[in-house]
This record gives sequence, structure tokens and C-alpha cells, in this order.
Amino acid sequence: MHGVDFSRLANIPDCRLIIESYTSAARSVIDAGCVFGSGHVLMEEVPFIDPSASDFSIRSCEVRNARQKSWYARTPYGIAVLRYEEMRSLLLHPSLRQGSYKWPDHCGAFGIWAKWWKRIMLNLEGEDHARLRRLAQPAFAPRRVSSFVPEFQNIADRLISAFERRGRCDFMKEFAEPYASKVICLLMGIPDDRWRELSDLTSKMGLALGVTYNRDEEIVDEATAGLFRHAESIVYSGKVNSKSNFIGDLIKANRNKDAFSDQELRDMIVLLIFGGIDTTRNQLGFAMHLFIEHPSQWELLSERPDLARKSVDEVMRLRPTITWVTREAIEDFEFEGLRLAKGTTIHLFSESAGTDPNVFSEGMDIFAERRPHFGFGAGKHHCIGSPVARTDMAEALKLLARRIRHPEMNGAAKWLPDSGNTGPVSLPIKFTQPDQMFSAA
Repeated sequence: MHGVDFSRLANIPDCRLIIESYTSAARSVIDAGCVFGSGHVLMEEVPFIDPSASDFSIRSCEVRNARQKSWYARTPYGIAVLRYEEMRSLLLHPSLRQGSYKWPDHCGAFGIWAKWWKRIMLNLEGEDHARLRRLAQPAFAPRRVSSFVPEFQNIADRLISAFERRGRCDFMKEFAEPYASKVICLLMGIPDDRWRELSDLTSKMGLALGVTYNRDEEIVDEATAGLFRHAESIVYSGKVNSKSNFIGDLIKANRNKDAFSDQELRDMIVLLIFGGIDTTRNQLGFAMHLFIEHPSQWELLSERPDLARKSVDEVMRLRPTITWVTREAIEDFEFEGLRLAKGTTIHLFSESAGTDPNVFSEGMDIFAERRPHFGFGAGKHHCIGSPVARTDMAEALKLLARRIRHPEMNGAAKWLPDSGNTGPVSLPIKFTQPDQMFSAA
């Protein structure tokens, strides 16, 4: 959820100023010759791509051609890393820090969301980041997550039952969105019938990472305040209810205010809700679309439900909802013959690295053994919620593959721009039901 989508800003007058403000420092660094290759290789010899262009696509021939020529490309902001091995190394590089923390400043935003964004674990470094991860980690222990599997299955079952006899549905509106939201309701102890409210709030919060944050800050902040009200209710319920829920360990840790403050507890709950709904919704949409494009893989999954977790990883390799992550150089350093000045913005293209032909064979194969993808990041900023995401998506795909046969498109899909944080907005599909013998099995 932390890949800011500059392409959505390109055609908005107010936002052009943001882009220019954001990129002026990077341009001056490049113009001054502070970022250059070993032996003073001319920057003009390195491919140039512009993620802020209105027609930019992370999967375009432009990006593919640049990847073939070089492991990186120049951008208006610094560089974009295009290949797998270099991305893997830079995600772990000690001279880089999380790079999205300055986004509110570049937008001239200073409200509730902006302050929350700067405080959260995602954008922290050093001891504060490590401390918060240690506190949150027990909630995502494999045994804890596994205990929710029957309830994940029940949620998926009820949603599929509502549309399977029709033989068609809008997959995003009738499954992906309510499933992701209801899972978060379950984990957070929020009544199930509040799922749509949560989904709407997270969608409005998501405007902060998209096209109109500077104009829609009031909408974003109202939604953020709404999620903080939910966080307050969750904390209160967790304290009065003796039965521990998913975040029970966090609430217990909060008893020591010096180790884990009230503000940090609420910030983390809002992060878990915001990130959990947005990414799972989009990734499930990508999964269905990919399986429609590769029907033999859907048939294989229906026959081999044990491949569901590998299916999740294959989908996230090919079509990660977070198409890039951002890092910032905290010091001057050299990498693969390229000197990078302190302050340089580095976009690490997860989708491009995940489809690097030097590492991966072409196409979708849920049975193949693959190198780790970067859909959940890597290193100290690896997504802490990945055990939940892998498990709830795997359980959903298992049941969908059993109950929905031969899915295909039933009209045109609607998509967010193919960069930054992306995914389907609408995905109309049609399908057949399994025969009686398969159902009985």
C-alpha cells in the first residue's frame, strides 16, 4: 500500500506542482552529475522512463525494453530498478531507508492522515521500527493465524453461495471487497455487518496515495478519523473482553505505556485495517483475472487445493498490487558501478523484477518452484501481515476453484492505473458450476 502512484497525478493542474516540487531535488542532483555510472558513463546512455506520464504502465514495452538494456532506468525522481537480482540486493542495502515517509510534505498535507503516515511502523527506521515489529509479531504467529482458517472458509462460503447459482458476478464487488473487509472485521473484533463501512473508509483513505490527495485531504482525514474511532472501540472491547482476540497481545503490550504508547497502539490498528483490506481486495482481483487468462492453472488448482499457497505467491510475482516500493539513499554510496548521492529516490519495480526473464520462465505456473517474489517486500520492511494475507487468500482460492468452474470475463473490467498501487475496480465474470459428482466429493 506504500507505492505512491505519480502517474495518476500527471493530468491534474494542482498536482503538477507537487510533482515538480517532489522531483526538483532529484533533477538537480542528476544535472549536477552526482548520480553517474562507473567511469563517468553518460546518463543519456541509460534508458529513461517517466512514471508520472499519464499513459505510463508498469508492464509496458517501454519498461520491458529498458529492463533488457539495463538493470536500472533514469526517472524524473532518481532511478528505477528493473531486474530481480539488483532489487533483491537493494531491498537489503544498509545505505537505503524507506522512501515514502516524505509524501505528505511533497503534497503540502499536514492533517490527520499525514501525521499518522509519518508515525506508523511502515515509515520508521532504527530502534522504533524494530520495537514496534517485535510487539506486533506475536499477533501474526503461524499458530494464531491458522486458528482463523475455519472462519476464513465460512466467510468465503457465504459469499460464494450468494452468487454461484446465477453463474455470474462482479468478482470485486461480490467477493474480493466483502471478503477482505469481513476478514479484517473478524480479526479486529468488529461486528461483521460493519464491513462495508470499513471498506468505504479505507477506499477514501487510499485517495492519499493516489491522484488528488492535495484536493481531497478533507475527505481523507474524515475517513482516517473514522478508522481511529473504530480503533478506539477495538481497544475498549479488547480490554473488557476476557477472551483474547487477534490483537489481544498488542493490547496487553500497551499496559506498559513506555514500551508501547496509546498512540502507537491506535496507529497500528488503523494500519492493519487500512493495509489488510486494500491489498487483499486488489490481489484477489488480480488472482481471478490471471486464472481466467490461464484456465489450465485454474483446473489444476481445483484438482490440487494444496497448491493454493503457491498460487498466491505466483499471482503476487506476476501481478503485485504494489507495483513498486520506494527507498531513499541516506548516504552517498556506489552500487554495481553506479554512484548514488544521499537523498536519491530509488523506485524498486516489484512487477518488473518478478517477471525478469533472467530469473523466471515466461507465463503462470502454480506448480513451479520459484525464487521469492517481492510482493511483500523484503528485509526489515517485509510485510508483517503476510502470514494473514497468504492464508486468507489461499483459503479463498481453494473454495473458489471448487465452486466456480471455467471462469471467463463477462464484460469489460475497470482498472486503476497500471502503476503504484493498482488493481481491478470492477471484474464482471461468468462461470459454470461443478457437476454433481464433483460437488458431492
